[in-house]
Amino acid sequence: MSDEQKVAERVVTGMMAKDAFSQWLGIEVLETAPRRSKLRMTVRAEMINGFGVTHGGIVYSLADSALAFACNAKGTIWMAIENTIGYPKSVHTGDVLTAVAEEESAGNKLGFYRVVVTNQNGETVSTFRGTVYNTGKEHPTA
Repeated sequence: MSDEQKVAERVVTGMMAKDAFSQWLGIEVLETAPRRSKLRMTVRAEMINGFGVTHGGIVYSLADSALAFACNAKGTIWMAIENTIGYPKSVHTGDVLTAVAEEESAGNKLGFYRVVVTNQNGETVSTFRGTVYNTGKEHPTA
């Protein structure tokens, strides 16, 4: 295992241990690597909005967690400064969602990520793009 991979695993494990919201969502970390993460969660009844579908904030939060784990897995603290999301397909109670975040490009200060969220049938339910800022500070668990 490379040193980069060891750092990525330490950082994501440390972040997840302190992330009460991701824990409440029921997020499971499936894969961790520098500049990439893959997460899974199951939609519960309390995540449904008044229209009978999953609240968009739930799907957004899954994608945002995937973004955070992917960009911080490099060992420095990166913070989201702008995100956009689209919802091409509705999500319902019991759906199992998988979010894959991957770096598209990054410089010294800014990084650009794409997160695709799919359901248990492999259908895309959300596309998310995130811009992150490098604080230059080492991650405490790196």
